[in-house]
This record gives sequence, C-alpha cells and structure tokens, in this order.
Amino acid sequence: MLSDAFGREVTDLRISVTKRCNFGCVYCHDEGLGPVDRPRTLHGEELTPLEVERLVRVAREFGIRSVKFTGGEPLVRLDLEEIVGRTVEQVPDVSLTTNGSMLEARAEGLRDAGLKRVNVSVDSVDPEQFRAIRKGSLAPVLRGIREALRVGLKPVKLNMVVFRQTVANIPRMIEYVGETDGLKLQLIQFMPELVDHREWMVDIDAVKRWLESHASRVLVREMHHRKVFLFRQAEVELVDPVYNAEFCANCHRIRVTHKGELKGCLNRNDDLVPTRGLDDEGLREAFRRVITTRVPYYGGYVLDYPRRLPTAGAPSERLPVLGP
Repeated sequence: MLSDAFGREVTDLRISVTKRCNFGCVYCHDEGLGPVDRPRTLHGEELTPLEVERLVRVAREFGIRSVKFTGGEPLVRLDLEEIVGRTVEQVPDVSLTTNGSMLEARAEGLRDAGLKRVNVSVDSVDPEQFRAIRKGSLAPVLRGIREALRVGLKPVKLNMVVFRQTVANIPRMIEYVGETDGLKLQLIQFMPELVDHREWMVDIDAVKRWLESHASRVLVREMHHRKVFLFRQAEVELVDPVYNAEFCANCHRIRVTHKGELKGCLNRNDDLVPTRGLDDEGLREAFRRVITTRVPYYGGYVLDYPRRLPTAGAPSERLPVLGP
C-alpha cells in the first residue's frame, strides 16, 4: 500500500462512469455530456467495462479495498451491471451513488451483479422543492429507494447537500429517515470551490450545534473525528470538507474520471494522470504518481483559507425545532 508525503494511505477508489445525467441539479459542478431521459449505450469518451476492470485490477495491487461508482448519473449506462460484475471479481466491496430516478428497475440486477450498497441523492421529500433543486421528479426516486431496501442494498444512505435552499429541510429529512429501517442520512456541505455561489453557503458549524443539541445520542467516528447524530430511529452524519484541514488530512481516496484519468483530489483538475493507451506497468506507474504526489487540498494545496472557528450562540434560526 502506497502513501503520499503526508502519510495518507489510499484505500478507496471512486470511478465516474459517465458525465451524462437526466437531472439538472442547481449545485452540480459538471456540465455533463448532454441531458438524457433513459439509459443509453456507451458514449465514446466513457470507460468500457473491460477498461474499468483493468483499472480496478491494478488498483488492487496498491491496496484499494473499496470502489464506488459515480457520475453524472451512473444508471445512464446500460452496461453498469456488467461493470459492477467485473469489478467485484477484483474488489468485492462495490457501491454506487445515484440520483435514484432509474434505480427501481435495476436495483435487483445490480445486487445480483455484486453491488453492496447505494447512496441516493435526495435534498427534500417535498415534490415541488425537490423539482426546484434537482430539476427532476421525486416519486421515482422514492420508489427506487424502497426497491433498493427490498433487495437488500443496505444501508441506503440519502445524500443531502446543505446550502441555503435546503437547510430548512433537515428536520423533515431526519423524520423521513427515521420512519424507514435501513436508511441513513448524510448531510454534505455545499462546496463553492466547485460551482462558486458562495452566497449559498450556510454556517455549517451552527448546523452541527443544532444537530448535537437535538440528537438523543452523539457518537464520534475515528476517521475525521466525525460525529454521528442519533435521532430516535434516524442516524445522521455530517460531511463538512470546506475549509476543513482535518478532513483533507484524513482523505484516503483517489478518483478516476469517465475518460480514465486518475486524479488525487475532487477539487482539482490540474493533477490528472491519463491512463488510456498504457500497458500494465505504465498503469502501475500512473497509480504511483497520483498517489505519491497528492496533497491535502486545505493545508497543502490551498494554504490561505478562512479558519473554521465555531462561535458561541444559538443555531441557525432557519432550522426549526423537531417535533416530539
């Protein structure tokens, strides 16, 4: 297993299998390859199943223990089940992040191919709010979540981006998760580095304080010292990477773009390492390069940034009190 100069070992691989998507989320940081309304065949830029398998096979040599497929929207790919099946032959722990709109019809096939878990992006369980934020329909997403639970792709984590348009939805999202066994809520801080709109940011430390003051119990994960908030039947975790040097110092993930380029940091595109056309030894060298040269985004690549200093005071007034 290789480490970078900051002592960070790499254990996780995130592979974008497409830039195409059938939604148009207001906070999306990618222009994509054009809208789609149903699964389609491989686009010319995208990695083939065989290319994905080869990347994962070599990544395994460097200690990669888990793979997550992302997009765009991965379920745009008609061959995603084949991609998953080939991947689990190399690394058994394979998961998926999806908008959930096409999950209902494919959850069982993906499970049969070897998929272990899914993350579904949901910013509101109000249909009108959902459409305003994600430019898509909520109903098929909820059906996809139910089907994923039915076939055993558990836990199903609901990813909710926390910014000005969604922060008031947090209590209802917690209630929704608590109503169904097998769901967890992951609150993800809006990242202006990717899309600008810094005016959309909220005081994430105030959100943390609100969660802590209303949770029935608070646990602390070893990695990032990240807190897990328990609300009766609901488990809530907050991912807050912005201006957070501790988050970056504990990053154990590298990424693969839909074109097969390795990258060491989500927030950067100046560190891409192409892999297409390389033989196996060339691919190994590409992995060595991307792993050993990666640096923490905050505290390494970016040194001048606002320090996270939680202030005293009441949580954001935009967060109402949970009901009994």
